[in-house]
Amino acid sequence: MMSGDGDDDDDELSSGGSGDEVHVINGHNKRIPTAPSGGSVPSRRRNRKAGGVAIVEAMLELAAASKMRAAALTKKNGDNLQDSSTSSIDFDIELDEMELVAAAAGYLYYQSLVNQPPGTSPSTRGTYLKDLLQGPVEDCREVLRMDKRLFHKLSDTFREKGLLRDTITVLVEEQVAIFLSIIGHNQRIRVIQERFHLSCETISRHFNNVLKAVKAVSRGFFQPPVLETHEDIVSSKRLYPYFKDCIGVIDGLKLLANLPIKDQPRFQNKKGILTQNVLVACNFDLEFIFVCPGWEGSINDSRILRAVLDDPNQNFPRPPKGKYYLVDRNYTNTEGFIAPYQGARYGLHEYRGARQMPQNAHDLFNHRHMCLSNVIQRSVSMLKTRFPILKSAPPYHFQVQRDLMIATCALHNFIKREDGVGDWLFAAEGKEAAAAEEESRGEEEEEELELLHMDSTTPRELVADSLRDSIAFTMWDDFMNKWEEW
Repeated sequence: MMSGDGDDDDDELSSGGSGDEVHVINGHNKRIPTAPSGGSVPSRRRNRKAGGVAIVEAMLELAAASKMRAAALTKKNGDNLQDSSTSSIDFDIELDEMELVAAAAGYLYYQSLVNQPPGTSPSTRGTYLKDLLQGPVEDCREVLRMDKRLFHKLSDTFREKGLLRDTITVLVEEQVAIFLSIIGHNQRIRVIQERFHLSCETISRHFNNVLKAVKAVSRGFFQPPVLETHEDIVSSKRLYPYFKDCIGVIDGLKLLANLPIKDQPRFQNKKGILTQNVLVACNFDLEFIFVCPGWEGSINDSRILRAVLDDPNQNFPRPPKGKYYLVDRNYTNTEGFIAPYQGARYGLHEYRGARQMPQNAHDLFNHRHMCLSNVIQRSVSMLKTRFPILKSAPPYHFQVQRDLMIATCALHNFIKREDGVGDWLFAAEGKEAAAAEEESRGEEEEEELELLHMDSTTPRELVADSLRDSIAFTMWDDFMNKWEEW
């Protein structure tokens, strides 16, 4: 899994604009929530605000009066001041400084009252999460995107590893719930502030802390692929023994990105949309085994894969000799990465109507290649369904947007391993969403074919072409002679 250089990332969320790890500017956007109209709580808040303003104005008036007295005495006595007069002036100046300190303290107290959300008190904090965990199971799954047992296990993991700790007002469980509520519903901090009765600064701080905690444990959630042939392949006559050496699928994922103007040209795709390109790999258990986010949307998928393979720091799980990943037509067919044939039908939408049956070995190979490799589309579809924040361009720093992709994939794997059978989303498998996403993906591939195969053929590509031809013609021969299901 690629974690990049995100350990030194900015800790603060930004409400407008973002930047990468080079151009990020630290800052705090302080905003005072507006009071809702009507009710007793807004009335109390107005009284507090009025009282705070009165305190500040009174203190400033006293400080100004002391300055005037000190200036008048200094002018009156001039250079002939006696010791007693000097003491009086020194006393006035000292009193002036004390009044300024008091004025500052009053102003800070006033700001703390105004920045608190309505209804905030020790008795109201934590009640929302408590009621949620004691309520119906469906409500907890809807809000936290996982069941209660997994939520407590995740929170306990962060506490035991020392990645998160209880504060005076916010427990670790509430910090995790804040993070899951934001990424699980793509909600803004203002909404979460009202729900948990905490200030915007507190919500932002705990969001970043939990994001860092998830990244810290994410390496344990990404495991290399199993080398044995998966049971789904063994049990299918259409796939076995042809794809017995396949260990996973690789694809490029385009996510909407929020960037400052100076960085936008690099991240525009062919349609002018700002996107970050993410290299993802998954196994046939719908688990992600590798994720590398943060690439410019204008970069081709094949170039990203080559860059990752050339960088040993990425720790990409390379396929051993004789094993391979499936890749789509945006990648070069090379040793360890088997792509479909160019110039032949590939997308499932192309095998409809009068020409349903495959016409040759290339058609048949591409069709079964697509049927097996769509596991990554199903995985991505479930990931976006569970964490809708990935469907939009969140208004955070670009480094945070990168880290969110790593964190959500790690949580996806955590839920799959701990509750893959009972989880509501994995049980459904998201087949309908995957099919819809697959058709649009087929159209995007057609636009990028012209960028492929610009390099001369290498020995590794010759080996891959030979393996692909062997599989395709064996598959076609069996299909024609035994009339197997296609």
